[in-house]
Formats: sequence, C-alpha cells, structure tokens
Amino acid sequence: MADFLGMMKQAAQLQSKMQEMQESLANVEVEGISGGGLVAVRMTAKMDVKGIKIDPSLMKAEEREVLEDLLVTALGDARRKAETAMQEKMQSLTGGLGLPPGLFGQ
Repeated sequence: MADFLGMMKQAAQLQSKMQEMQESLANVEVEGISGGGLVAVRMTAKMDVKGIKIDPSLMKAEEREVLEDLLVTALGDARRKAETAMQEKMQSLTGGLGLPPGLFGQ
C-alpha cells in the first residue's frame, strides 16, 4: 500500500511539473538558419513561429524558388532545435522521479 501511495504522490508531482514545463516551453526560443544565414526562423519550443528574417538579396522574383527552399530548410532546422529543447526540459523534469527509461521519449 505504501508503494501505491508513493506512486500516486509521484504522479501528482509529475503532473504539476509537466504543467510548469509546458508553460516554460513557451519562453524557450530557438532559431533555425539556412543559406548561411540568409533565412532565419525563430520559434518557441512549443513550435510557435515568432519571427522570420529574410536577407534582402533574396527578395527578387527570380530567387523565389531559392527563397522557398531556404524557408523550408530554416523551419525544419528550428523545429529540430525546438524538439531537442523540449526533450532536454522533459529529461530534466523526469530525471529525479525514478521513472523507467523510454517513458516520455527518454
């Protein structure tokens, strides 16, 4: 019975910490870059895009396809960095709770 109560306490702690983590992820920003810095995308670890910077040299009709490709690449780079930031937060959150490996993507 003591083990069950301990598990319930851990579950309540995890739920509280998960809520705190979700709130903090909105404040974690990453930047994805492509084309050697010609395009940059800023997003939160919750995958909300906050800003896009495009070098003026790409603002020509004949550069449209290049710009489109660079945007896709920069968004992908930012998404990967956001996922990494989220995983790091999750590991720091669940590390001290004695949860089995593999739970929550660890």
